Amino acid sequence: MKSTARVVVIGGGVVGVGTLYHLVKKGWSDVVLIERKELTSGSTWHAAGLLPLFNMSYSVGKIHQYSVDLYSRLEAETGQNVGLRQVSNIRLARTQDRWDEFMYYAGVADTIGVKVNRLTPEEIKEAWPLCETDGLLGAIQHPDDGYVQPADLTQAFAKGARAGGAEIYRNTSVTGITQKPNGEWVVATDKGEITCEHVVSASGNFARKTGAMVGLDIPVIPVEHQYIVTEAHPLIKERQAKGLPEMGVLREADSSWYMREEAGGLLLGPYEIGAPCCYMDGPTDDSEYELFQEDIERLMPYIETAIERVPAFGEVGVKKVYNGAIAYTPDGSPIIGPAWDKKNFWLNEGHSFGVTAAGGAGWQLAEWIVEGEPSIDMMGVDPRRFGPYATRGYLKEKNEEAYANVFTVHYPDEERNAARPLKTSPIYSRLKALGGVFGSIYGWERANWYAPEGYALSEAEIDKQDVLLNHNHAPALEDGRIVEKFSFRRSNYFEHVGNECKNVTENVGVLDMTPFAKMEVSGPGAREWLTSILANLIPKKQGRIALCHLLTKYGGVRSEFTVYEWAPGRFYLVSAGGYERHDHDVLAKLLPEDGSVTLKPITGQYGVLVLAGPNARKVMEKITDADLSNEAFPWLTGQPISVATASAHALRVNFVGELGWELHHPIEMQTTIFDAIMEAGAEFGIKPFGIRAMDSMRLEKSYRLIPRELSNEYSALESGLERFVKLKKDDFIGKEGLLAWQEKGFKWAFVTLEVHGIKDADARGSEAIFLNGEPVGRATSGGYGWRLGKSLALAMVKPELVELGTELEIQILGEKYKATVIEESPFDPDNERLRA
Repeated sequence: MKSTARVVVIGGGVVGVGTLYHLVKKGWSDVVLIERKELTSGSTWHAAGLLPLFNMSYSVGKIHQYSVDLYSRLEAETGQNVGLRQVSNIRLARTQDRWDEFMYYAGVADTIGVKVNRLTPEEIKEAWPLCETDGLLGAIQHPDDGYVQPADLTQAFAKGARAGGAEIYRNTSVTGITQKPNGEWVVATDKGEITCEHVVSASGNFARKTGAMVGLDIPVIPVEHQYIVTEAHPLIKERQAKGLPEMGVLREADSSWYMREEAGGLLLGPYEIGAPCCYMDGPTDDSEYELFQEDIERLMPYIETAIERVPAFGEVGVKKVYNGAIAYTPDGSPIIGPAWDKKNFWLNEGHSFGVTAAGGAGWQLAEWIVEGEPSIDMMGVDPRRFGPYATRGYLKEKNEEAYANVFTVHYPDEERNAARPLKTSPIYSRLKALGGVFGSIYGWERANWYAPEGYALSEAEIDKQDVLLNHNHAPALEDGRIVEKFSFRRSNYFEHVGNECKNVTENVGVLDMTPFAKMEVSGPGAREWLTSILANLIPKKQGRIALCHLLTKYGGVRSEFTVYEWAPGRFYLVSAGGYERHDHDVLAKLLPEDGSVTLKPITGQYGVLVLAGPNARKVMEKITDADLSNEAFPWLTGQPISVATASAHALRVNFVGELGWELHHPIEMQTTIFDAIMEAGAEFGIKPFGIRAMDSMRLEKSYRLIPRELSNEYSALESGLERFVKLKKDDFIGKEGLLAWQEKGFKWAFVTLEVHGIKDADARGSEAIFLNGEPVGRATSGGYGWRLGKSLALAMVKPELVELGTELEIQILGEKYKATVIEESPFDPDNERLRA
C-alpha cells in the first residue's frame, strides 16, 4: 500500500470509481481509491441502472448528458462490457400540467443539446405495445436513454483507472482523516496511512460517517427505495424470440413509477409517499450488499396504476423485491464540489441517480480538482448550497419529501412544505397577518407575494386532476384557505403581484430581505485584500457603495457582493441569501495567511428592510432626522441613521429601480423599525411587496442574478459587466483569464428581449432562443414587466445578434414566439427614478 498519493478517493461505488477514472484522464496517475469491502457493495450493486436524461436542473442535465455519452464509448476504450442498452425512455403525460412540464423541459434539453421526441398516443402504442394509452395526452421520448449494468460499469471505470496508473485498495477501512499544518491530508486505514494533497469523499451511505471524521455535517441521509422484478411474461418472451427490439424504459410520472423489461419479465420501481430514511447515522461497519425487508403494502397504489397501464405486469408472479438504500439530499440533487471550511477536501455524495451521474460528476470534480474550476455551471449541485441549518431532523423530513416528489410536476413556482418554517425574521408573523404567502431560501421564510384579505381559491379553481400525483397548490393557511395554485403559466397570484409592482412604482412598498448573506471584513489589510480579489474598485471614500464581483480564474463570475465601508477599515459585504455558505467559504479560503484580514459572518445579527417607491423619502423623513436630500445622501451611498427609536445603516440602493433605501439594522430592532415604517407610510399608500414583484421589476432593469445571467460559463464581459470590471486595475482574480478569454473571442452576449404575442405564460429561464429555426442562445430569466406592460426575457445569445430590433424566436412551453432585442434597462434607462 502506498504511503503517499496526490488524491485519495474514499468509496468504491460507481461514483467513487468514476471519479478515480476521470482524475487519471486528467493526467493525474498518482491517485488511489480505498474501499472498505468490495467495489459496488454499497448501493451500486442493487441499483436498477437507469439512465434518465430528464432533469429540470441545467447542472444535473449536463452531468447526465455527459455520462450517457461516455458509457457508449467506455467498452471500446477499456474492453469491459458495461451492459449498456440504449432502448430509449418514454415519459407519459396524463394532464396538461404534466405536458407543460415536459415542454418546459424540452427547452432545457434544447439548450443542453439533448434530443427529445414528442409522441402521440398512437406512437406510444407502437413503441410500447403492452402499454394501454387510454387517458394519455402524449409523451416525450429520449432516444439515447436506457439502462446499464452498474457493477459492469464500475469495473470498466476501475479497469480504465488502473490502466492509467491508479491503485485501488479493497477490503481496506478508513479509520481517521486529519489535516497537517502544511495543508496535507493524512488518511488513516486499518492497513496503514496515506498522506495526500486532496481527499474525495464518495462514500454513499457512509457520507455522514466520513464527514464526521473531519468535522463536517454532510447533508445526506439515504431513503429506502423498492423495485419489483416479475417472472418472465409469454408476450415478452415471444417478442424476444421474434428478434423484436426491447421496449424502452416506460415512466408514468403522474403515477410515480418507472418500468422496463428485465430477463423476459418486467421491473417496476415506484417512488412512493412514506418511504423512510435509513442509515440515519450511517450503516454498521460490517454492512455489505445489504437490503431491507420489503414492504409491498406501501407500494399497492402504484402497483394498481401500473397494472392498469400495463396489464401484463399483473399477469405474472413476482420473482424478487429489492429494497435498498439510495442517498438523498434535501432537494434531491447531489453534492459535487469542495467542502466548506476545508481546503482540498471534496465531496461527491448524495447521488439519488448515482449510476446516471457517476460519469459526469467524476468529470466535473476532476476538472475542479486539477484545473481549479469546473467547466460547466455547478451551482445547482455545489455542496455549499446548504447551510448549518441542514441538521439531522431537517434532513430526515426534507429527504423523505424529496424522494416522494421525484415524479411530481416540478412547477417553477413550487414551494415544498417539509421542515418549515425553520428560520424566520422577527416580523414574520406581521407579514403573515398582512397576507404574506411564503417561500423558503436557505432555510429562511421569505414572502413571495401577498394575498388580499380573505382571499381563497375554490375547488374548481384548484382543479386537481384524477391522478396519483395531483398536488398543485401551496399548503393551506392556518384557517384552511388555499391561496396559491402552482403552474408553468400565469397563475392566480399573477394579478396580485402586478398590484404590488404598481403600488411600489406609484406609492411606496416595503420588502423584507433579512435572508441576505452578510459579512464584515476588517483588519489592517482589508482594503488591499478586497482590491486584490474583486474586479471593481473599492470606494476610497467611507460610505460609498460598490457592486463588486469575484471572478473565476478564467474570468467567469463566481460571486457578487455589495461592498460598503461602514466604519474606517471595516467593510460590510452583502450577497445572495441562498449562497451564504458558498460566498463566505470562498472568501475564507482566499484570506491572506498573515492574519491582516478578519472575516466575521453576521447574517443572523442583522435584518434588512427595503423601502422603495416615489414616496420612500417622505416616509423616511417622518422617522429619521437624517438629511435625505440628494446632496446629503446621494445614490450609491450609505450612512448610519436613527429610525424612530432604533438605528440602522441606510444604503441608497435597491434591486427594483425606484427611489429607496435598504435599512440594515440590528435584528432585535426589526419590529420597532417595521412598525414605524408602516405607521409613517400609511398616508403615502405603503404596502408590503414580495420576491416575485421584486423579480418582475429587476427584469425591467435588466439586473443580473447568480447563477442565471452570471456564471462561470459566461465571462464577466459576456454578461455585460463592463461597468464593474476595471481592467485597468493592477490585478484581481480572473483578470488574466478574462483578457485571454477576450483575446480568444466571446461566444455569448447578454441581451434583454421583449416577447410578443404571448397571453398566458412567460419565459422562466432555460428556454431556447432561435433564429431561422437554429438555436442561437438561451433565456436566463423571464417574466412579466408590470411597469412596462410587456413580457420580458433576459438571455445570452450569439454576439452578432445584440443589435436593437433584432428579431429572434423564443420557445415557451413548446410554442415559438417572436422576441425582439430591446434596450438594456427598458424601464427608466437613465435611472432618473433611482436618483430622484
